[in-house]
Amino acid sequence: MIARYTRKPFKELWSEKRKFELWLKVELAVCRAWHKKGKIPTQALQEIERRVKVDERTLERIEYYEKIYKHDVLAFVSAIGEQIPEYSHYFHMGLTSSDVVDTALALQLKQALNLIIENVDRLLERLKELALREKDTIMMGRTHGVHAEPITLGLKFLSWYQEMKRNRDRLVRALENISYGKLSGAVGTYSNLDPEIERLALEELGLKVEPVSTQIVPRDRHAEVLWAIGIAATSLERFATEIRHLQRTEVGELQEPFTEGQRGSSAMPHKKNPIHAERVCGLARLIRGYLTTALENVPLWHERDISHSSAERVILPDATTAMDYILNLFIQILDGLVIDRDRMIKNMELSFGLYASSKVLVRLMEKGVPRDRAYDMVQACAMKSWNQKRAFADVLAEDQAIREFLSVEEIRQLIDPKGFLKNIDVIYSRVLGSS
Repeated sequence: MIARYTRKPFKELWSEKRKFELWLKVELAVCRAWHKKGKIPTQALQEIERRVKVDERTLERIEYYEKIYKHDVLAFVSAIGEQIPEYSHYFHMGLTSSDVVDTALALQLKQALNLIIENVDRLLERLKELALREKDTIMMGRTHGVHAEPITLGLKFLSWYQEMKRNRDRLVRALENISYGKLSGAVGTYSNLDPEIERLALEELGLKVEPVSTQIVPRDRHAEVLWAIGIAATSLERFATEIRHLQRTEVGELQEPFTEGQRGSSAMPHKKNPIHAERVCGLARLIRGYLTTALENVPLWHERDISHSSAERVILPDATTAMDYILNLFIQILDGLVIDRDRMIKNMELSFGLYASSKVLVRLMEKGVPRDRAYDMVQACAMKSWNQKRAFADVLAEDQAIREFLSVEEIRQLIDPKGFLKNIDVIYSRVLGSS
């Protein structure tokens, strides 16, 4: 991921240095397991643990060897071997490259997902605060971009909160299912290893044993990580798109933060554009694209090929890094969100009270009017109200067919937007309990 969209924790996590440090961590766990099985003497293990390291000199030697070998794991093994020449025969003993790469990758993805889940928790807390604070902030609900019926801004935030809770559940499941390593050799048959070595080493690393591996950990696990991240990113795009719509000049109900000194356009000094919400949307599209590649990495040839390897060097760091970035960016948007409550009320008035058509329809049905006839009666008044730009309540009150069943006072009560929100407490209780 480019530096513009990379925060420090993920820059460090996916650095070459960190990758080799984790490879070394896996190798040392295997050495300790061999020691427990009596294959590596105590003195040799102690010297290996004391001497091996990944520093700038090590990175230079890895780069040197890789130019010759065209194989990064062998380059790593040779570079570490230089640090323990008399004990190098104990290092990488019985392992195949994917044992190290896939097990270390599981450690990286665990850390990445834990960081992402921490950010999701921060977002959930912010959304909960907004949902409670804006619970009674009435605004127009829209379908197809057209006025429908009144809702509250808090209810919109509550919807986002509940969706992010589902995303959190998916991310936690993905974390559980990626927490597997394999140290089972070339095609997963332990031909030069012992299953006990794998168990001991993975236990030390905090990973579970892949029950049936080939030369690799099956890639459906990695695809699930991208699936969980992809859905979460798409949710953020949904929320950001809503903010973008509500920031349009013609709507003007919400506005993302615009800081002092910020400029919106090189040509038009008046512009305040929803650039951060748009950035969330753009990067969410990128993340979803990586899911396609992750799915295509699942069907490999026989016990493995490496067509997945080059793709994963891009999609896994980039997807997790971008997800971390847009989560934090969206939290910043919410922290500085500008809410124009007066504009929300004025916008409701643009449709002359037509949002009450459903309530008038139902009340007529309750009075015994057949549904089709009631629908035609209400629709005729609604069209007249819209075409003449007159208050829906006034048009209803003048209509003789309507007045046979409804009084003027009943009509006024049906127009009151608060009547649409009488059950909001039930929704809040389902989501937040007694909060």
